[in-house]
Amino acid sequence: MAAELHIPLLVARLEGIITKFMGETAAKLRTIFDAMPIRAGVYLFDEFDALGTKRNQANDVGEIRRVLNSFLQFLEKDTSESLVIAATNHPELLDRALFRRFDDIIEFAAPSRELAEALMKSRLANFDLRVLRWSELLAEGEGLSQAELVRASDDAAKDAVLAESSTIAHDRLLAAIRERKRTHPSDSH
Repeated sequence: MAAELHIPLLVARLEGIITKFMGETAAKLRTIFDAMPIRAGVYLFDEFDALGTKRNQANDVGEIRRVLNSFLQFLEKDTSESLVIAATNHPELLDRALFRRFDDIIEFAAPSRELAEALMKSRLANFDLRVLRWSELLAEGEGLSQAELVRASDDAAKDAVLAESSTIAHDRLLAAIRERKRTHPSDSH
């Protein structure tokens, strides 16, 4: 989006925003929103469930409510030309009020088998793929996100490079897909 609009992509690093001190997180959010009219851009809040979690959580001591309320207020008052994008793999954790504040909610489902195959073939285009049994690979990769399929493909490619091979080994790509499913089960629903 940023490239299409010819404006910078500015990623809000949550590890630099969220602190253990009362009020400091909201103050850092204010700094970001204050910058939006000055520096138009696409402001990306990734892993947004860390900021936008439901306000009625049993383990909340009130700070997350204040942070979320501040974010909602900043968002409502923003009149800049900037875009705010929030991304999460866990929309079920988000406070419902957030869904009313954003103009569009876009859900990305796991890719179809056709898309998954095209994605992996594109990622592995510099290798010989003739030994791959796509029906087995795609069945195993069912439900993985595009990012996880890319990581599995990259892992198999690294192994091929280290083995000084121009061919992607079927068993290695299958193992990489299984590893992504094992280590990221919540992303593969």
